[in-house]
Amino acid sequence: MRDDTRASGTECGCSSCGHAGHGPDHGASSLRRELVLLGSAIILGSFAFFGLPSLGLQGAAGGFLLPGTALAAYLVAGWHVLAQAARNIARGRIFDELFLMSIATLGAFAIGQYEEALGVMVFYKIGEMLQDSASEKSRASVRELLALRPDVARLRRGESWVLLSPEEAAVGERFMVMPGERLPLDGRVLEGEAFVDTSALTGESLPRRAAPGTELLAGSVALDGSLVLDSTRPAGESSAARIAELVENASHAKARSERFVTRFAAVYTPIVCALAAVVAFLPPLVLPGASLRDWLYRALVMLVISCPCALVISVPLGYFGGLGGAARRGILVKGSTVLDALAKARTAVFDKTGTLTEGKFRVLSIEPMPGTEEDALLSLAAAAESRSLHPIAASIREASAARGLSVGTEDEASEIREVAGAGVVATIGGRRVLAGNERLLQLEAVPHDSRGIEGTTVDVAADGVYLGRILVGDLAKPDAAEAVEGLAALGVGRAVMLTGDAARAAAPIGAELGIGEVHAGLLPEGKLEKLERIIAETRATGGTTIFVGDGINDSPALALADVGIAMGAGADVAVESADVVLMTGEPSRVAEAVARARRTRRIVIQNIVFALGIKAAFLVLGAAGAAVMWEAVIADVGVALLATANSLRAMR
Repeated sequence: MRDDTRASGTECGCSSCGHAGHGPDHGASSLRRELVLLGSAIILGSFAFFGLPSLGLQGAAGGFLLPGTALAAYLVAGWHVLAQAARNIARGRIFDELFLMSIATLGAFAIGQYEEALGVMVFYKIGEMLQDSASEKSRASVRELLALRPDVARLRRGESWVLLSPEEAAVGERFMVMPGERLPLDGRVLEGEAFVDTSALTGESLPRRAAPGTELLAGSVALDGSLVLDSTRPAGESSAARIAELVENASHAKARSERFVTRFAAVYTPIVCALAAVVAFLPPLVLPGASLRDWLYRALVMLVISCPCALVISVPLGYFGGLGGAARRGILVKGSTVLDALAKARTAVFDKTGTLTEGKFRVLSIEPMPGTEEDALLSLAAAAESRSLHPIAASIREASAARGLSVGTEDEASEIREVAGAGVVATIGGRRVLAGNERLLQLEAVPHDSRGIEGTTVDVAADGVYLGRILVGDLAKPDAAEAVEGLAALGVGRAVMLTGDAARAAAPIGAELGIGEVHAGLLPEGKLEKLERIIAETRATGGTTIFVGDGINDSPALALADVGIAMGAGADVAVESADVVLMTGEPSRVAEAVARARRTRRIVIQNIVFALGIKAAFLVLGAAGAAVMWEAVIADVGVALLATANSLRAMR
């Protein structure tokens, strides 16, 4: 039955309350700066290791020129690593990959292995630049997706309407919205009537009728008429401000996961440092004639060998491949930590309207009473709805035209009268026809049976006789069921739907797609409360939770979830709040994103295991004094090349 019940919710619709991202030039300028530093380090290093010997200056100034030039190149390439390692130590976070690289490269300088020290820093910078480049490309693509929202209000000043910033509107001041425009302020309708789309706020796909006295929230869209309203709240206290606050609070509450390589380094680094300390100080204490200088040198060799040169380029390159490969499929992932979180997904939470469904009404079925034909019922309803701009009326006319029947021209119906929130009454061929919801039948005292009816229906009656009903609903996207099945096949076994839509509309969609857990009628605050409980339950099992949505009302949930996934055509604040953007808007890409994240993670782990195997062998040789440094360096470079080749598989 047609339901124009009042919706309520919170929203954001204007550009002033968008969740701003990086400026468009920020990433480009940062990349240029890093390229300049990298180029400078390579030039200085090349001069130190190739230029000086060719000029016969290698031994000049008592051998100071070579280490001095190498040190300059090292600092240009790795100063940020040393500085960040020092900051982490000051914060009590000691054992990470930055600390290991710092102590190993400084140790390399102490034993005269300048090439190794510089090579590690240069490789690390290259790997980080590749990963940052992929992340920046994703962010740039997201910025291109964002549509500009109106940031002006048509305010009444004197005898004219003036376009001004919403912040200039006082409480009680009149403003106007035209058909198709989004409300810039919360307000109460004074003049005009129109159907208003609130789906971006509440997820309710059914438009509501606004008339004098109706209160509307900023972000609602007037579909078919102009409205004059008086503002009920300042712009800073509107629903726009509240939704922005929810997003900000959710972002702060969200656990920031570390990259896998950082977590790995937290275990690997202290083990390596402890082994080096044992090699340096234990033998001189227990072995007769053992020299502290000799064993200290061996410990430094071990630190240099243990420095993950292969990892510092192949691991970021693996993430780069994963990010780039996903982007080629229209899946924009905002960074490597998101890939790690995706790989551990165990629960998927979905919004309904616009995410799993098309967000557009269709005629699902026609149920005539005995003695009435389907085509006759549909044609009569289309004629009665011929002048209505309501989306349900449009869906009935489209269905009638698709069957080659009447599309409901105005000539077929006369004396059409719309009953607000109930339906229409029209005279067609001398018959008094009703088309609307159960309330209209009750007002007209038409006998009918509504038991067991779920979903949105248009009931049709003529001359006081009930003829049947037309079931109208929002169709699931063609690949929505595939999305749920694909996730289940990947081990993401818990699928949940959180929607602001009514239960009668959400339950059938959930049943159709195989989602057993459906929570309907939720405002943004309600979605957050449900999602917080789901996240806590999933984390207790060691997994992460992904939330998939597209509307303004989904933004806080997108920001709070371990991984927020937004549809590319969704609201700008939703796209900005999300960690992943599906440019095609296909829900099946959610399962693909998880699969690609897990493949990337496997490749990264393969690189780590492969590199560590070689490292372990040379560490044993180094401790025994049998490993020559150049052999370890060559082995490390070879591992780096092989691991890099393996990382490129993530692009496919």
